[in-house]
Amino acid sequence: MVNIARELQPSAQASITAGARIEIANVSHHFAQPGGASLPVLDHVSLQVRPGEFVALLGPSGCGKSTLLRLVAGLEPPAHGQITQDGQPIERPDPSRIVVFQDPTLFPWRTVRDNVALGLQARKVPKDQHARVDEALALVGLSEFAASYPHQLSGGMAQRAALARALVNEPQLLILDEPLGKLDSLTRLSMQGELLKLWQRAGFSVLLVTHDVEEALFLADRVVVFSPRPARTVKELAVDLPHPRHRTQPRFVELRQQALHHLGLDEVA
Repeated sequence: MVNIARELQPSAQASITAGARIEIANVSHHFAQPGGASLPVLDHVSLQVRPGEFVALLGPSGCGKSTLLRLVAGLEPPAHGQITQDGQPIERPDPSRIVVFQDPTLFPWRTVRDNVALGLQARKVPKDQHARVDEALALVGLSEFAASYPHQLSGGMAQRAALARALVNEPQLLILDEPLGKLDSLTRLSMQGELLKLWQRAGFSVLLVTHDVEEALFLADRVVVFSPRPARTVKELAVDLPHPRHRTQPRFVELRQQALHHLGLDEVA
């Protein structure tokens, strides 16, 4: 696989901004149900993401992790509590916070380059600043596929295009909702390494939802384990291992066992 974490060009380095500080304070949330009932999904969740920190969220399927990402992205307000970015309340979506989903959601009628440029076009960024599109494509190793269409890409390449679309907006926070979940196992392992190197060079903050314990431990500075719905914080694990990490390291194995224990999966630890 092409190394998407190649050295940044000087122009790209100059445009990188510091990572965001995110404060999630006593947040609860619910969904309205027919007949006036409500379905609780988050229960007094408090969490901080420090500038430039990589935080992974683990928990049972359907516990509320993706809902929390939507709230952080500003796609809807929390029912209770507050979420802030650098001290300012998050009340709406903002280009400084970019979401990458499990499905790349590329428009099939647009070329890779036009898909990556979509955010800039929507914000009416002057065309003389669109060199950032070429820089983002170079970062993810897709320069040669700029004129290709999504159906001509592999799954891993399509996800790299989605990452380029996020990077072109120069985010302070990258919100990743199981972005590698649909990739085959070998491509997923390669993309984990490339995503890690890209984060190390760019310096943005990352909030990742994953169901893969090893992926969380391989990538993140800190892993937050949630309970079944409504999600509550069960445990925060500081991943006190330098990069590069190896899944066979004794400390890595110990942290994996701890995470599985807090997920109620001791029998597979």
